[in-house]
Amino acid sequence: MAGPASDAGLVYGTPQARWVIAAAVLGSGVASLDATVVGIALPSIARSFHTGVGSLQWVITGYSLTLASFLLIGGSLGDRIGRKRVFSVGVAWFAIASAACGFAPNASVLILARAFQGVGGALLTPASLAILQASFRAEDRSRAIGAWSGLGGLATAAGPLVGGYLIAVGSWRWVFFINLPVAAGVIALTARHVPESSDPSVSGRIDSSGAAVAVTFLTGLTYSLIEGPNLGWNSPLVVFALMVAGVAGTAFIVLERRAANPMLPLPMFRVRQFSATNAVTFIIYGALGGALFLLPVELQLVSGYSPLASGLSLLPVTAIMLVFSARSARLASRIGPRLQMGVGPLVVGAGLVLLTRATHGSSYASHVLPGVLVLGVGLAITVAPLTATAMAAAPPEHAGVASAVNNVVARSAGLIAVAVLPLAAGITGAGALRADTLGPGFRIAVTIAGAMCAAGGLLAAVLIRNPVGAGGPITPVRNWHCAVDGTPLQPT
Repeated sequence: MAGPASDAGLVYGTPQARWVIAAAVLGSGVASLDATVVGIALPSIARSFHTGVGSLQWVITGYSLTLASFLLIGGSLGDRIGRKRVFSVGVAWFAIASAACGFAPNASVLILARAFQGVGGALLTPASLAILQASFRAEDRSRAIGAWSGLGGLATAAGPLVGGYLIAVGSWRWVFFINLPVAAGVIALTARHVPESSDPSVSGRIDSSGAAVAVTFLTGLTYSLIEGPNLGWNSPLVVFALMVAGVAGTAFIVLERRAANPMLPLPMFRVRQFSATNAVTFIIYGALGGALFLLPVELQLVSGYSPLASGLSLLPVTAIMLVFSARSARLASRIGPRLQMGVGPLVVGAGLVLLTRATHGSSYASHVLPGVLVLGVGLAITVAPLTATAMAAAPPEHAGVASAVNNVVARSAGLIAVAVLPLAAGITGAGALRADTLGPGFRIAVTIAGAMCAAGGLLAAVLIRNPVGAGGPITPVRNWHCAVDGTPLQPT
């Protein structure tokens, strides 16, 4: 290994420090890249397998389901058996699953491989940030994590361009195959340059029972919501899935209350600020997850965009976030988060409603760009104070758990919204992907999503409280990570 390190950890700017940051960025970046490019590939997948909107929902939710269910377990494993080890296993796991996705002969195999891929993502995502936190000396950690966030944001922003290009010159299968050489490079970098770390103070069993019950609950709920319109709500399978979800949901709460080391510490939700912030997170990221699942499908199948053009359509959101999110965080540190968390979601909702114009013509400048710009401004106002407030509401010793819980809440919201929003908008059945059905359904869906965001803003205005005194605990940091699979929303 090259590059000096202090006794307390790596020094930012040294050769070894750069290699460690590179490994962490590329590892988490491959998962972020995959999230954006798969959304762009959905119409091509539908044509390749001659399938409908239900299968496309499962392609997204299969990944989100296992990712949300095992994310907290992935963080716990890293603390116990080594972050480097878990990160390397997660990257390898993700690569193997990506190859299975690329070779999938039908939609069912693709969905199964995507669920397998989500487990890999749950291992590598928390470990990538934990490696930086553990490897660098205290005075350099914020710089290292800021570099990770900024470079990760660029990797995510490249997703639509890379995905659209690969689909244009090859096939949607290359969206998954591109992960293989990147993963191989990450594993080699990690083995050579990343130091191992763990938390010797962590004791007790991992809450595997909680994770298993969480998967069962989310699977039953998602299956019933996606398949109900196709099989009928009286179908024995749908009724059984709802019953399983109800039993598993109840069992999960009981288990988490009794577990010595629960994956979801329920007492944290007794803090009003923490509960309110996560409730707002659930509403807003649910609305975004559902709407942004449908947008690239609408742009390609209704408005006639190419995969590349539909991916590039949301890049202004990334640009606005990159420029203004840090400023938004600094403003929240001065005035408190309540105003921005109340106003920002209203602006996000307005941007989503403006996207109803996307179905009225193919001109990007007049029909899509206005909504995208307003959406980007709203997210720049909202994301940094939203995540920072969730973190600040928890005791310092629970900061890692608070971050993981907020991430899981956001991902679970998107998972459920992808199942529910098309149903609420009437985008179901064999003809759902026809332009004459998808266009009106999309307008209903983004209007519902916009109303949800507005409700989230009103909830924040009522429940969120500014810290007492100037500034308070909301710190204008540069590493808040947005958890939405879709548009890159990483403030830097």
